[in-house]
Amino acid sequence: MPRQQWGSKRERQYEHIKSSQKREGRSEERAKEIAARTVNKERARSGEAKQKSSTSTKDTSSGRRGGLRSGSGPGGRTKAQLYADAKRQGVQGRSHMSKAELEKAVSR
Repeated sequence: MPRQQWGSKRERQYEHIKSSQKREGRSEERAKEIAARTVNKERARSGEAKQKSSTSTKDTSSGRRGGLRSGSGPGGRTKAQLYADAKRQGVQGRSHMSKAELEKAVSR
């Protein structure tokens, strides 16, 4: 659906997401694309859109997805994430450990 038919809430959401993406170093065009896709997905999830895909309605919401899926991929979890897990588990000497050592300690 064209942007002209979005409500004021969706326009604000679009601008917020676009500026956030630009701050993260994305190009203007990429930031616009990500913002529009996110807003359209949220519109579909809330029933505002006439057409919607099953992934738009059944997948994790875009607001939660970033945090839940972070740390996956080739690099795995960040050192900060591993440190937080080690702290929760009460691992001794965690502040002096490398990322690899934290991964081993947390997986035990």
